[in-house]
Amino acid sequence: MNWYLEALRKYSDFAGRARRREYWFFVLFNTLIQISAFVLDGIAGTFRMELGVGLFSGIYSLAVLVPTFAVLARRLHDTDRSAWWILIGIVPLLGALVLMILALFEGDPGENRFGPSPKAPKDPALGF
Repeated sequence: MNWYLEALRKYSDFAGRARRREYWFFVLFNTLIQISAFVLDGIAGTFRMELGVGLFSGIYSLAVLVPTFAVLARRLHDTDRSAWWILIGIVPLLGALVLMILALFEGDPGENRFGPSPKAPKDPALGF
């Protein structure tokens, strides 16, 4: 849950890098909350079949739209890829599959053009 909250704290931070753990825990909790919102829509009767969304699931989806793109951009940066790769998601099915595979790759072990490795040990003497 901490990784999910960490991604939400970096709400619109598209710079830097995100570890696989941060990205996949965000995806896991996001999915669980989204399913819960759909169930709540079904119970409350706010689900609209013609729109494919309900009140609670729609509000939640809009609330996490920017953090979802931000954490995906940082995950792509960790693998030394530009965030422009997100646009491949426009291609139905294949685009989402490509993005999922790219998010599975291990990040660069050292510093890359997007910043230092998120796995790098922090120096307590420097305060970061």
